[in-house]
Amino acid sequence: MSLDALDARFPNQRAIITGGASGLGLATAQLLAARGWSLGLLDRDAERLTEAVQQLRAKGSPLCEAHIVDTTDERAVKAAIDGFAATCGGLDFAMNSAGVAVAGDLLETSTADWRWILDINVMGIVYSCRAELPHMIESGGGLVINVASAASFACSSRMSAYNASKAAVVALSETLFQEMAEHEVHVAAAMPGFFRTRLMEHARAPADARGFAEKMMRRSNLEADEVALEIVTRAAAGATHIVLPGGYRWLWRYKRLAPRSFLRWLARIRQRTFSRRS
Repeated sequence: MSLDALDARFPNQRAIITGGASGLGLATAQLLAARGWSLGLLDRDAERLTEAVQQLRAKGSPLCEAHIVDTTDERAVKAAIDGFAATCGGLDFAMNSAGVAVAGDLLETSTADWRWILDINVMGIVYSCRAELPHMIESGGGLVINVASAASFACSSRMSAYNASKAAVVALSETLFQEMAEHEVHVAAAMPGFFRTRLMEHARAPADARGFAEKMMRRSNLEADEVALEIVTRAAAGATHIVLPGGYRWLWRYKRLAPRSFLRWLARIRQRTFSRRS
């Protein structure tokens, strides 16, 4: 399905995006705004949210609502999504992209950091889906994209909390795909590799782990708008697991076909990388 076909399937063009003030969320909002979609953005960064709304209205969104919301607040998430759906008469599309990062060995990652990342990366998406799906069921269909990461399957060392949170997003999306099929609501998991984003701005990580992730992002030749276009296009066409760029799709197949061999290979790559840096 092309984006034209997505517009045709959902002529009312009503979309919710969490984490909509920056990164992949904002890039997706810009893509839809240019096609005339009404948008509800949820984010806790008030300043960036205000700027985003101004940009999106200028791009062509006929309605762009800003909701300053922490996605760990279930009541606030539900109130924002219910309010947007009431204004627009329903909901057709949702991208749940709000997320954070934690890095470091398991033994150096605090329980507080584990709870922080699981509350945002997992429960934030649970709360968002619980608020979004009833409106899509009532509207007779919809499309939900939950943003995970290639870290959900390429579980590199020193990233246990982040890897586990993103693997949970994939498992949740696979379950919802089955539960929502009878309601004509398609649920997909996006699993991008490194691309240029602001993920590390608020990350909790030792200096060396933070530096490694930031370096990988800088090296990436992928921008958020390219990632958004591919994810939305493939999800609209019925994809359930959206892995990108192409090299990561090869890794995903390798992991599924030979998981033990994959883990040994991943450990060797990680060891070589850090040996070169020392």
